[in-house]
Amino acid sequence: MDQYCVMGNPVEHSKSPWIHARFAELTGQSLHYGKRLAPLDGFAAAVQAFRAEGGRGCNVTVPFKFEAAALASHTTERARLAQAVNTLRFEADGGIQADNTDGVGLVNDITRHAGVDLAGCDLLLIGAGGAAAGVLGPLLGARPRSLTLANRTQERADVLAARHASLALLQKTELQTSTLQGLRGHFDVIINATASSLNGAAIPVPASVLKPGALAVDMMYGPAAQGFMAWAREHGAVPRDGLGMLVEQAAEAFLLWRGVRPPTADLLAEMRATFG
Repeated sequence: MDQYCVMGNPVEHSKSPWIHARFAELTGQSLHYGKRLAPLDGFAAAVQAFRAEGGRGCNVTVPFKFEAAALASHTTERARLAQAVNTLRFEADGGIQADNTDGVGLVNDITRHAGVDLAGCDLLLIGAGGAAAGVLGPLLGARPRSLTLANRTQERADVLAARHASLALLQKTELQTSTLQGLRGHFDVIINATASSLNGAAIPVPASVLKPGALAVDMMYGPAAQGFMAWAREHGAVPRDGLGMLVEQAAEAFLLWRGVRPPTADLLAEMRATFG
């Protein structure tokens, strides 16, 4: 069987093997997908070893998404803008194709499963770290009317926005930055790309950012996302966790590897029933 894996540290918690096993069943593809714990100081060697064992590709999770970008011989435009990679495909000529499927996974979940059209909306993206960098390009590609990037420090938000300025101009989207403290306005969609939920910290923005009925998405899922979702619900927003994003970004990786797009709606429902 063709071999694939998710590589990270830690990696034991990953749901990717379950997802890709179901994708293989649903599409009739013959493959095996496992987990690889890479040493914190040995990611490149771990990738090389997996490839030498016959690996065809891998997903990359924390903390190696930036290191993975450096291994690529070919990088997609969205991964280049993100400067981080979550999917590697090993080519027959020895090269490595690198992609970042996080952003398109998020957009697909919002538009297909949540039923929200991002075109023409006012969007707030909270955070300017690696998670935000991975999704900003595809969010701009969905052509919102405006996108505000809010971060604890203005400088980091400005650097990320500057890297995407040409894309924003092309999409005719007003791209703005703000500190969390200086944030003003009301938004149709807000996306939490910070680690606040994971760390059990307070919601990083005031409820005043929410338009009535706004979609409020936390990129975390499971117990970590419950505080954010309860806050959104309490203030009249529609809460959503990151489980759909997880499934959709995996589907994009599967498509890159196998040339087949797996169905996601039923699998997402199955995941919610299985894992809560």
